[in-house]
Amino acid sequence: MTIHRLLSVAPLAAMAMACVVHAQAVQPGDLRASPERLVQAAVEGVIGTIQSQPDTRAGDLGKITAVVQKQFLPYTDFQRTTRLALGGAWRTATPEQQQQLYEQFQTLLVRSYAVSLAQLREQNVRFRYQPAKAASGATDVVVQTRVINNADEMQIDYRLQRTATGWKIYDINMMGAWLIEVYRKQFADIVARNGIDGLVKYLTTHNARQASEI
Repeated sequence: MTIHRLLSVAPLAAMAMACVVHAQAVQPGDLRASPERLVQAAVEGVIGTIQSQPDTRAGDLGKITAVVQKQFLPYTDFQRTTRLALGGAWRTATPEQQQQLYEQFQTLLVRSYAVSLAQLREQNVRFRYQPAKAASGATDVVVQTRVINNADEMQIDYRLQRTATGWKIYDINMMGAWLIEVYRKQFADIVARNGIDGLVKYLTTHNARQASEI
């Protein structure tokens, strides 16, 4: 599954995030919040803002991206996502390369969510959260969600890790595939052919092309 394919299925991730709920109750860094409450809270501000502002509700992708950047990112740990997606290549990269990879990969993920939310900004999607099943004291859990869109129902899972600043989302399972696993294979192929700098160039070029289409 290529980056382009992942972008085409990104609306599924947005449906998993697009439950319109009441005013945000859980702030990033709330150590008392359960993982499922965190997953729910992660999208409240984004959805509420998109639906309440004329430009974002009208589909202004640049402004929707800015909303995702500001209000969704605090609930995530995309640096961990980047490390895991790179695998062994992360350890061989220089600090400068690591920073570039993190910034470019985060840009890709943020824009993917923005594209998805733009398509669902006026839809009513029902969303059910399942309590995370994990042993007491677990630091890594999966929150299963059910997304009901008209007569269709699908399951999308979120993986979170407990950190010093609370639970953080770092992986999503869509259509039976964890994003980190999909990207890990693609990134490994690019690094094998063109090295770390080749992957940086690939992500930078991809992001620049996507930005030009906004």
